Parts: sequence; structure tokens; C-alpha cells
Amino acid sequence: MTALDPALLARLDALVRERTGDDRLADMFGVCLRNTIERTARVLDDGSTFVITGDIPAMWLRDSTLQFHPYLLFIAEDRTLRELVTGLVQRQAELIIHDPYANAFNVEPNGATWDPDDLCDDPLVWEQKYEVDSLALPILLAHRVWRILDSPEHLSERVHRAFATVVEVWIREQHHDARSTYRFVRHNDHPGDTLVREGRGPEHAVTGMTWAGFRPSDDACTFSFNIPGNLLAAHTLDLLGELAIRVWRDDELSARAAVLAAEIRAGVAAHGIVEHPKYGTIFAYEVDGLGGVNLMDDANVPSLLSLSWLGAVPADDPVLQATRRFVLSEDNPYYFRGPAAAGVGSPHTPDRYVWPIALAVEGLTCGSKERREEILTTLRNTDAGTSMMHEGFDVDDPTRFTREWFSWANAMFCELVLAHCGLNVARLTGDAADV
Repeated sequence: MTALDPALLARLDALVRERTGDDRLADMFGVCLRNTIERTARVLDDGSTFVITGDIPAMWLRDSTLQFHPYLLFIAEDRTLRELVTGLVQRQAELIIHDPYANAFNVEPNGATWDPDDLCDDPLVWEQKYEVDSLALPILLAHRVWRILDSPEHLSERVHRAFATVVEVWIREQHHDARSTYRFVRHNDHPGDTLVREGRGPEHAVTGMTWAGFRPSDDACTFSFNIPGNLLAAHTLDLLGELAIRVWRDDELSARAAVLAAEIRAGVAAHGIVEHPKYGTIFAYEVDGLGGVNLMDDANVPSLLSLSWLGAVPADDPVLQATRRFVLSEDNPYYFRGPAAAGVGSPHTPDRYVWPIALAVEGLTCGSKERREEILTTLRNTDAGTSMMHEGFDVDDPTRFTREWFSWANAMFCELVLAHCGLNVARLTGDAADV
């Protein structure tokens, strides 16, 4: 079992107690900070790092990136963390090369799967729900590690190949119906678990954006162009262009990434920005290019609320500011308010369930010390006595929750605590920061 350095733990424990004045919050922080390293990470024989999401024994490309994100603060000083994180970059690259359409993988080709009747029968794939963010976030992770370490050691030719594959997939999926062979069909009573039109997804136009079958929640998209996913994709294409030039000397990849990023942003500008009668010009959550618009936000990252934290849109962008006002209101159909909390939930979980991930993102992007303190108090008071975060909890009764062990939520809680104490990954890497 891997463990955090005791001296680092002691230093962070003292910092959190001093800055928050809250011993129980500090205790919870320690539990959550140790959890991902001690219980979810496994170093494989090839030196790469496999990370389970918690109570599901599979590795999600998205989740694993954000599970390890707060530890980026310490990889320059802690060799064990550095090896785990650079090993994660290697494992993500191998999995993308293996199947860029899969969202979650097994540690070995053992045939384990969410649903054995799915079309995909690859024994290494746990689930093949195609999501744009599953390919974008590994690029973000690799770039931030490069910035922090000031070293390309983790950016191998396999990583180069994986990220070139991402560009190929995103270009192909700009013309999903005409060029893509990807299909997803699942036979159960949950419509969000399958794609319509025999697995091809809803009707849509060609917009310049890149298509997705599923949201970051693993729920099927109502409309096939997810706006936060596309804006994150455009941002990570900018980052990839920098890596392509400065690390791999690949002018062609850099040029393709730049063209694709411009096409995606133009598609968002043409189709993904709408006029709201109360909030003015805002980002939609999903569109189809045919006039279909879904106005909402979801707790899962990338969300509209998370775009500035991810560096995809500046925090002072007027469209994003107006969108934020919409998202944090009950005009967002997944914003819930009750005696225990107020925040963003998801159609993925029961009605009136708020997600700690979304509360952490709100705190990371609010620019208000007072609001951050309120959110930290809420998170402390809604753990149902477990000292860890959950997927979602009932705003009327936080002892009712989903997923007792959800490492991504634990990591986001740690991210917020650390940022509140002045340790901010976005500042360390030179990206936009709101805390």
C-alpha cells in the first residue's frame, strides 16, 4: 500500500487547522487526502498507475485525472507522488491508444463490465460510453505536470501517440453520422443509459463542434454537442499544441490542434450561446445545431460552473458570469435548496440531491472567502458521520446519500480546502484561478 509522506501530512494538517480553525474539518481533510493514495492507486508491473474510482473497481479517465489533481501541488517535492502521477499519465495514454471511445477500464483484460450485454466485448473495457471529457482531461493533467516539473520526462512517444489519437477522434466526431462507426446500445429501463437511433444518438447538424454520446455524468446527452465538454476540448487543444511544438517538435499535430480548436470555438459561438430572458447571454449546456437547446448545468466536471477553474474560459468573461448566475439559481432545473444545503445536483442522482463535487467547484470559482467558508461548513456537516464525501446527498436529509466511497468527491473536497488555505494548483501552473 502506498502512503503519503508523514512529514507532508503533518505540515498540511497544521496548515488546515491554523487557516480554518476547525478541527473536525481538518480531520476530514486528512481522511480524504489519504484515501486516494492509500486505497485507489495501484502501481502496475510496467510502472504505470491504475486508479479505481472508489466503490467501482474500474478506472475512469476523467475521474482518475481529478482524483489526482490536488496532489499536483506536491509532486515537485515528493518523489512517491511524482511517480504515481507520472505513472497515471502513462496508464491513461495506454488506455486511450487501446480504445479512445471507452470511458472506463479494467486493471487487466478480465472481462469485468458494468453490463455484459453492451455492444463492446473488449475484456479490458469496463464501459464504452464515449465522452469528450474522457479525452480532454488526460491532456490537461499531462500539461499541468509538465508545467510544474518543468520536465518532459513523462511525455513519452506513447503519450504523443495517444494525444494525436485524441485529435483524430475529435475531428472524426465533428461528422459523427457520416464518418463514425461508434455505437452504444444498452437494454435496460433507464433511457439515459443508451443512445437512440440504434446507438447513433439524437439527430444533429454539423456545427464544427465535436460530438459526444454521453455527458461527464455517464448519462446520455439530450443533444449531442455538450458545451462545457467542447470548451474544455478547445482549451486542451491549445495546451496540446504547446506540447507538440515544445516537446515533440510535431508541427503538424500543433497545426491540426489549432485548426480544430478554432472550429470548436466557432461552433460554440454560433450554436452554444443563447439569450435568456432573465440572465441575458449565457452558455447552453447542450445543443444539436438544429435549434434544440438544453439550459441546465450538471454537477459533474466539466460543468459550465467549472470552466474557469479548468482554465477553459476566463472567470471575468461576461457570458460565463451570466451563466454562473443562471446555474446557481432555481432556473437551473438541477439546482436544489433545502435546510442542509443549496447547490447543483444531477439527473444522474435522485431529485433534490446536491453533489459535494459541485459545491467544491462553486467554492473554487466564487472569489469569496465568506462563501468558501459557508461551503466548507456545509461539506463538513453533510458527510453523514463518515468523514468522507459522497456522490450526492439529500438537501433535506444528508443521512440519505449515494456512494459511500467516491474518491473523486474526496479529492475535490481536498482541492477546495487546500485552495482556501492558499495552495492552488491553477496558480502553480499559471492557469486562471478564482480562489
